[in-house]
Amino acid sequence: MKIRIFLAAAAVALVACPAFAQPQTSVVVTKGAESATVTGTKTVTAKVVAIDSTTRTVTLKDKKGRVVEVQVGEEARNFDQLKIGDVVTTEYRESMSLSLTKASGPRSASERTIEQRSTPGAKPGGTIGREVTIMADVIAVNPKAETVTLKGPQGNTVEVIVQDPEQMKNIRKGDQVQVVYTEALAISVTPSASK
Repeated sequence: MKIRIFLAAAAVALVACPAFAQPQTSVVVTKGAESATVTGTKTVTAKVVAIDSTTRTVTLKDKKGRVVEVQVGEEARNFDQLKIGDVVTTEYRESMSLSLTKASGPRSASERTIEQRSTPGAKPGGTIGREVTIMADVIAVNPKAETVTLKGPQGNTVEVIVQDPEQMKNIRKGDQVQVVYTEALAISVTPSASK
């Protein structure tokens, strides 16, 4: 639960912060023989212009001159390695993969935490995220609309678009499919170019 709150807060801060409201955004769609994946990435880069070590507050300035203050929690290692002029890159990545695999068994959901912190003595940074795998039942297939309606483990339904005609040929009402949802926030710090 703590990771969901952190990721939601980080994503909101990344996208909604008035000082950094224009992140670089990219979306990539990958189609395989029996799966399709959509990945969206938002990246914000800013330079450290001030550091208050007593409050663990870092002031960041983007290329357009917009400034924002960020308070860094105690769980972030190596705060003392930050220097004015360092470049902070924040990347929020969200990915959904729909795999039309035939399986048997009950609808289910599982979650795995992804966490990596910087090593002691290195620049601050790391990755935190989660991967949710859901086994869902196909309750309707509409080839004309290129949609499949899925029923998840808690009884909720969702309609997904399947644009690959080959995938639509292989799926029938009553089949099960696997959906994998991944979200991660990665922060890295690059030392100042001027030494």
